[in-house]
Amino acid sequence: MRLSSTLGTLGAIGAVAALALTGCAAGDTDSSAPAASGAALTIAKPDGTISTESHNPFLGDSSASKYGYAKVIFEPLALVNPTGDLGTTPWLAESVEWNEDYTALTVVPRAGVTWSDGTDFTGDDIVFTFDMYLNGTLTDTSGLNYEGATVDGDAITLTFADSKYVAQSRVLHTPIVPKHIWENIADPNTDPLTAEGTAVGTGPYVLDNWSTESVTLTANPDYWGGDLAVPALNYVSYGDNAALTTALVSGEADWAQAFIPQIEDSYLSADEDNHFLASPTAGAGTLFLNLQTEPFDDPALRKALAYTIDRQAYVDIAREGASTPIWSVTGLSGLLESEILPEYAGEEYSVDVDTARGILEDAGYSWDDERLIDPDGDAVSFSISVPAGWSDWNTEQALIAEELDAALGIEVNVDQPDWGGWDAARQEGTFQAIIHWLEDTGNAYGLYTSTMDPKWIVDDRAQFNFGRFDDPAVTEALNTYANASSDEDRQAALEVMQTAFVENVPAIPLGSHPLLGEYNTRNYVGWPEEGNLYASADPTQPGIVQILTELQPAG
Repeated sequence: MRLSSTLGTLGAIGAVAALALTGCAAGDTDSSAPAASGAALTIAKPDGTISTESHNPFLGDSSASKYGYAKVIFEPLALVNPTGDLGTTPWLAESVEWNEDYTALTVVPRAGVTWSDGTDFTGDDIVFTFDMYLNGTLTDTSGLNYEGATVDGDAITLTFADSKYVAQSRVLHTPIVPKHIWENIADPNTDPLTAEGTAVGTGPYVLDNWSTESVTLTANPDYWGGDLAVPALNYVSYGDNAALTTALVSGEADWAQAFIPQIEDSYLSADEDNHFLASPTAGAGTLFLNLQTEPFDDPALRKALAYTIDRQAYVDIAREGASTPIWSVTGLSGLLESEILPEYAGEEYSVDVDTARGILEDAGYSWDDERLIDPDGDAVSFSISVPAGWSDWNTEQALIAEELDAALGIEVNVDQPDWGGWDAARQEGTFQAIIHWLEDTGNAYGLYTSTMDPKWIVDDRAQFNFGRFDDPAVTEALNTYANASSDEDRQAALEVMQTAFVENVPAIPLGSHPLLGEYNTRNYVGWPEEGNLYASADPTQPGIVQILTELQPAG
């Protein structure tokens, strides 16, 4: 049983802003499909014991959120694919349509859907869910700035105080909850939803048993998407990645999201049915440079580094293949190729030591006994910081240190503090270089806001733009891109911010920041795979509901 393929692409510059995305109900497929049968799937996490029961999908620290099972109980209006074509598949809505400036979303509720307690799902449930933000009963932690809804026949239009072009998934992935139950909940911000008959959703699975050792959900017999091949899901949390890997290899666990070192030897070679999928996203592992301090206050040095650091080594050695290199001078990954300006198409960095040295010589640098000397006569050195235990990026620290020492004569000190010390330094700007992720918006805005937008610095503490880049023209362009009412205005803004990134090199993206998934095909096939990235294979993502409707018995 297969839902309609993804329709439309979020963030495509040439796309029509008000494109309506429509999809048939999964239940429209062959009703003669066999009923659910077969083995349960065990979904594993490495987070240790989860001791407090809470099924509230809006609470980040609820057991439903930590394990991830909230996503198979409570469904969203649509699924935004963070990989593949970055497209949108309508889900609880039969269609979704944004207005030109992305301040209003019109949806048509899917017909024939019932809540797991048998009550009909209607548009009132959608309006009620979003109105909880409006009336203050639910804290707007996602910054939706929702302003209200209007109803015209079957169509519901949700309006927002500002453009959601760069935050469409935040709106579309809002879990829709049943009005007939939640209108009786005194405080949705705190209620654990553990009372009898309250963990009610439209999703493919319903809660069966909860304990501190595991959580079991069984297939919803009245699911609007049709019969499900997998009869039950068991969610288990292990003490760490090592224990999780052991469970995957032994077959005790079937599906997980984890970075597993030496994954070929430790997991894949153990069984030909074991699989690993690293799905590239629009985000990237990025080397952030403190532009306010030496030596990174000089754009010539930053550009020389961009011509020296080996992104392929980052992918092959640090990430063990679980990434794709980013060589474009624009900093954009292959998923965002459509947003690379014509003048930069095909213009890429490479490991080119001669070019790097030439840039430095032209800027007044020299060498003394193979050590790089800056124009003031001082030897160039810096520290690169990543928390201890982040094995992939700890490896990349060592690689960068070796590369820059051998090629340019720069001494790089590898710093591996605990999380708290690292977090304080990145926010306060007391570091020299760090490796960090980006805000992933599914389009070019994510990279450029993460590296050049002053909005992230509040009370002198940074959440992104750790290098504290500040150019009023770029800031204006970022705001325009996020709030534009036409593709033309957005394209003009892109030209400003992309040119600034190329010319200033405020940060150096290394490789795509993928979503990871380990799974086996002993009992089920139909998983996402290279060439068919209809979703990532990460079971903690909203796309899990789509995967579970795609899975079929093996053989």
